[in-house]
Amino acid sequence: LTVDSMPTIQQVEETLRSALEAEDVSVVDISGDCGSSFEVSVVSKQFEGKALLARHRLVNGALAGMMGDIHALSIKGAKTPAQAAAQ
Repeated sequence: LTVDSMPTIQQVEETLRSALEAEDVSVVDISGDCGSSFEVSVVSKQFEGKALLARHRLVNGALAGMMGDIHALSIKGAKTPAQAAAQ
């Protein structure tokens, strides 16, 4: 694959916002700007009542179409709006 075909921060963010109806999304390229490794934090109402593993599965599922090009995904946060507001 070429660097041009790798997902961008903006593509990852837009995908997470849309798929998870996220209120807040933070995406950091931790691969040195080549688009192969990302660190994400997401705040979504879809996480309410779900365990951490289920939340991570939702994030991974939202990015399923890109995971062939993403070599590493670090989910730093998967919080409900109430959890995010409490911090």
